[in-house]
Amino acid sequence: MKMKSYLSKVLFFLLIGHAVQAQQYDLASCLKMAETANPQIRSAQLDVAINESQRSAYLSSRLPSLNFSGDYRYNAVIPGQVVPAQFFGGPAGTFAEVKFGVPYVLGNTLQLNQILFNSQLNYGLAALRINSEIVKIQRDMTIQEVKHQVANTFFILQGLYQQLSFIDSNISYVDQMLQNMDLMVGQGMLVQTEADKIRINRLNLENTQANLQATKSQLEEVLKILIGMDPKATLTLQNDQMVQQTLLVDQNASNLFAIQLLEQQRMMAQEEAKGIKMGYLPNVNLYGIYQYNYNMNPETDFRTGIDGAFVGLRVDWNLFDGLDKHHKAAMNALKQQQIETQTAFTQQQLQLQIDQNKRLIAVKVNALDIAKEQLKLAEAIHQHANLKFTEGLIGTNDLLQAQTGLEQAQTGVVAAYVALRQAELDYLKSNGNIK
Repeated sequence: MKMKSYLSKVLFFLLIGHAVQAQQYDLASCLKMAETANPQIRSAQLDVAINESQRSAYLSSRLPSLNFSGDYRYNAVIPGQVVPAQFFGGPAGTFAEVKFGVPYVLGNTLQLNQILFNSQLNYGLAALRINSEIVKIQRDMTIQEVKHQVANTFFILQGLYQQLSFIDSNISYVDQMLQNMDLMVGQGMLVQTEADKIRINRLNLENTQANLQATKSQLEEVLKILIGMDPKATLTLQNDQMVQQTLLVDQNASNLFAIQLLEQQRMMAQEEAKGIKMGYLPNVNLYGIYQYNYNMNPETDFRTGIDGAFVGLRVDWNLFDGLDKHHKAAMNALKQQQIETQTAFTQQQLQLQIDQNKRLIAVKVNALDIAKEQLKLAEAIHQHANLKFTEGLIGTNDLLQAQTGLEQAQTGVVAAYVALRQAELDYLKSNGNIK
């Protein structure tokens, strides 16, 4: 029993360790979770589904419709009509009242309608098809925007993790220094004020650490919302290693959503122009009706059924609309010119933005390289200052100056890393290529 209990505990801790490991997320997993669980993306995907349903419903209007109506009627007072009495053998010049009908009538009508040609229906179907593409583009734009937010938050958190790691290391160093300096104060080799200078620096580090921890917690909550994660769940991100390799994928590929939207607007305007021209033509409908009436008079035991059927072709033609379509056609032509102008301008702006973002990446890569070199120099200076301080060759102020330089260099590396990642994201977003 003890062996079983021991094995159970071992298995439990192994499973716990596996679960903790499984909770770590890299950027790719965060982006994938956002695609399926982000509220904004889910709403955009539902918009696509709703649009497809609307289109299917509209398509059904081209199918024939079949309607049935039934009517049961009791004639409490049968209407009469005055006719010449001689029709029934009466004297000429006199009139008699004759009632036509029966007390009970059961009527049934079956009507078939089929649209043969309707210009507005054809235009509506084309507009829905184009609108479907617009909704899909808007969905893709939403996905890119959310992914940009996810990745940006992810990299800011990576910078915070690294900054907190630097602070932890600095606090450990300061604690060791304070321990040594307190011994020196006790031995009369150092005055208390010199140790207090280092202690003030430690308090500053603690304050910075607390602020960064608060910011980290806030951004982790934001990231949970973006990726659709349970707010109560623990979020652990994999370390990005602050790599120099850029995120750039295929630089030749581009999904310029703004241009795609303008292209769909152009197609919509063209279909609208077609619809205006087709509006000069008549609408043609085919219909057919079958009727069956059953008449009853219980007093005379009269019972009979009468049926009838016919088909027809109905034409509706607006011969003059007060030049309404003429003015609409003129406005449509101006709209198409406007879209063409907007497209040309937008292409220039987007290409300029892409080129600028691409050049900015090169600048940020160089800035990160410089920041890393500065950090190496600051670390070397700090090590040298620490050695000189231990040997009594420099004072506390010189040591603090070296420490401050090291902390500034650490912050500079983190800032340069985040700036590079943000520049890369802006480039990918401008191309619509955040994967």
